[in-house]
Amino acid sequence: MDDPYHNNVNQQMTEGGEYPYTQDGGGQDGYPYHKDYTGKDDDAASDATEGADDDEQMYEGEYQGIPHPDEIKEARRAARIEARRKARLAGQQEEEEENLPEQYETIMEECGHGRFQWMLFFVLGLALMADGVDGFVVGFVMPSAEKDMCISNSDKGLLGLLVYVAMMVGALVWGGLCDKMGRRKCLIYVLTIDLLFSFLSCFAQSYGFFLFFRFCSGFGIGGSIPIVYTYFTEFLQLDKRGEHLSWLCMFWMLGGLYASFTAWGIIPHYGWGFAIGSEFQMHSWRLFIFVCLFPTLAALVGVVFMPESPRFLLENARHDEAWMILRQVHDTNWKAKGEPERVFTVTNIKTPQTQDDEFIEIQSDTGTAFQRWTVRHMTMLQQVMANMMSLSAPELRLQGLFLVIVWFCLAFSYHGLGVWFPDMIKYMQYEEYESKVRVFHRERVERFHFNFSLVNQIHREGEYIHDKFANIEMKSVKFEDSLFENCYFEDVKSTNTFFENCTIKNTIFYNTDLWQEKFKDCRMENTTFLHPKKGCHLNFQEENDIVIYMVSFLGSLAVLPGNIISALFMDKIGRIRIIGGSMLVSSACTFLLLLSFSQGAVICWQCLFYGASVAAWNGLEVISVELYPSSKRGTAFGILNGICKFAAIIASFIFAAFIGVTKIIPIFLAFSALVCGGMVALKLPETREKILS
Repeated sequence: MDDPYHNNVNQQMTEGGEYPYTQDGGGQDGYPYHKDYTGKDDDAASDATEGADDDEQMYEGEYQGIPHPDEIKEARRAARIEARRKARLAGQQEEEEENLPEQYETIMEECGHGRFQWMLFFVLGLALMADGVDGFVVGFVMPSAEKDMCISNSDKGLLGLLVYVAMMVGALVWGGLCDKMGRRKCLIYVLTIDLLFSFLSCFAQSYGFFLFFRFCSGFGIGGSIPIVYTYFTEFLQLDKRGEHLSWLCMFWMLGGLYASFTAWGIIPHYGWGFAIGSEFQMHSWRLFIFVCLFPTLAALVGVVFMPESPRFLLENARHDEAWMILRQVHDTNWKAKGEPERVFTVTNIKTPQTQDDEFIEIQSDTGTAFQRWTVRHMTMLQQVMANMMSLSAPELRLQGLFLVIVWFCLAFSYHGLGVWFPDMIKYMQYEEYESKVRVFHRERVERFHFNFSLVNQIHREGEYIHDKFANIEMKSVKFEDSLFENCYFEDVKSTNTFFENCTIKNTIFYNTDLWQEKFKDCRMENTTFLHPKKGCHLNFQEENDIVIYMVSFLGSLAVLPGNIISALFMDKIGRIRIIGGSMLVSSACTFLLLLSFSQGAVICWQCLFYGASVAAWNGLEVISVELYPSSKRGTAFGILNGICKFAAIIASFIFAAFIGVTKIIPIFLAFSALVCGGMVALKLPETREKILS
């Protein structure tokens, strides 16, 4: 039944934010206003509303959850004001971001180039040297470690693979983090991780622990290259940038020289080691790893006393800290130049404030400590991922693709041939050694005392009756289809020695390292093993082949002329010509490898190739930090360096597969990669006159 006192007022909001009242049955909901209802007089108001002001009337829509028209108008007005404010701030931030590079370049020119940059140069150079040392450690210690820890050929390959994978992951992770956490802080973390786990690897007795420690060490030091170049670049003015970044590249060469020289002087001398029982071995190769920690330790101590990059601080709206550091740089340089009275005139630096920083700041003031920690790190992870994705922006996409191609091609050829050179020398040595093998066929030796070493021999279908083998060394000896009867072996040390399809009767093995893995398909009858030396043990009398150390030393030394030339001409002829010209000249050098018929020829062409290609590396590292803005510089360099490690992994497998098979395919692959990369490099933009964005 209809209520005659029901006032049907249909309220429909208009675009202007007002509510029209519909009468005469014109309501959209079909509820007409009852005209036959006569309104009450004012004096007939109810006692409940008597004496109330009109402004204090209760809005009846409040019971239905409908906002008051005045509230809606106020909310829309506030939204328009906020939108105008954000637009104004966005325009101001864009203007500040455009002005910051020119302003920062002017400030660096006022600070000058002097003592501070040279101190930072040597500190960061030591960090780069540490990375160069780590690149050689595994290759140098492996010949000794494989005997000390019984490492098989497949496990040796796994170690090299995992170290490069760790470096690749480290470059990606630390490169991204240094754009959010800071260059100095991340470099301290990187060097600390490398120092700690490299130290632990010196004492690892099992291959599993050694593998784990070297993997963690690689993850740490893998981030050093992106951070070092990004860090140093932001303290250099325009006219000094190319030259001094090229000089910095020389420290990687010094790392190779340091590693090869110390390995040459320490590892071959096995007498420097000691053993506690058969479980704990501490030989010279472990001492070599310990000595290789010195550059990392020195770099870590130096970085602790260095300031954060002021450019990073300005990008993150930390104006006061950046100003203090810039003043420190200014005062240090001009005081060293004899002008301590010169005043730092910069008083104001425009810095953009990012919403991400505001978000972290707000969240840090709320919640528990764990919640704040979670918010900070999850937000930082989101920022790093967003920074990586932003590298695919239209203005960065094409140049980024070109850089990826050049990095991959140069790394593929350089690291591929870096594996091919020493392996080729080893193969030539093996062929020469095999050509001198002595073969004994159907010999019969009875009641003889073998008190001399057996080296590079093959004994087939021999008979050894009542013989004694005591205090001798067997190196590269193989017994095939032979008979040992009533023999006695005592204090025998063996290297690459095997018994295949032999019959051994009434024989005693006392204090020897001849154990199960040495006997293949052999028949044992009344044979006794007393006090066996289980596992793998170093031979203290064996002299390591020093050729491999000499090859690495000469290869590292050969890049010195290329480093000097690239540093002197980087700012004169430009980065693009340096990169393209160096890669094309290096491709021509690869054809000379077809003439490598001796170890000396391989070493000669290796030195020539390294000397020609190092200029391309220097130019590529300089242009990589100059092409990207400061907020993305470390992230981009980390990705490019990760691609470099990925190319090295692929190349090492491909080039090693053709050792002893053919030279043509590795040479053709290296040539093709260098030509392709050199041609693409010519398409990159020149950054010689580019202010860091």
